[in-house]
Amino acid sequence: MDPLPFLGLALALGVKHAFDPDHLAAVGVFVTRAESPRRALGLGMRWGAGHMLTAGLLTVGLFLARDTFGAWLAGLGWLVAVTLVLVGALSLVWEAKRFHTHPHQHGEVEHEHRHLHLLGRDAHHAMFGIGVLHGLASNDELLVLLTASLGVLSLGGVLAGVGVFSVGVVAGMALFACALALPVVRARKEAVRRGIALTAAIASIVVGAVMLAGA
Repeated sequence: MDPLPFLGLALALGVKHAFDPDHLAAVGVFVTRAESPRRALGLGMRWGAGHMLTAGLLTVGLFLARDTFGAWLAGLGWLVAVTLVLVGALSLVWEAKRFHTHPHQHGEVEHEHRHLHLLGRDAHHAMFGIGVLHGLASNDELLVLLTASLGVLSLGGVLAGVGVFSVGVVAGMALFACALALPVVRARKEAVRRGIALTAAIASIVVGAVMLAGA
């Protein structure tokens, strides 16, 4: 098989995978609280790093024992659904009480960062954890990629494809995170930020509920 079409497929599927509704709903809840597109980009890439980690491990398991391992993974979708409902509900509570602020020291400059805490961790750590979960449970495009490559490429080749797939996932999510944060930052109005944050929280609950109903 010519590697270029295969890697092109991997990149395209990765970008598409980033825009799955459950991914956008979860990341959107956190990105709406970003003070700048740069911070939003960091949050999106943290999610992508978590997704990349489990996607690589998932690939090895599917390549070595696809029938058994794939059937086991198919039952994990409910974890993502529950997480979306929980994150959305907590976001609504946090919006009602506002979110935690505390100063950070960067060299000689001190300024405040706004943090959205989840189980004692800030938003960056929460994004990584949600990315790990999504990497386990949201693998439709990854399965398509493996189907196109099984019997043709070695495990190393498949992992290379998943690496390119992950680059597409990170790029797509980074684009979404910056695009969502930009109107919030430019508006410089709490009402705009709050409205987008509440919309993202409700969307997260709705997507999670729909997934649970389908499960």
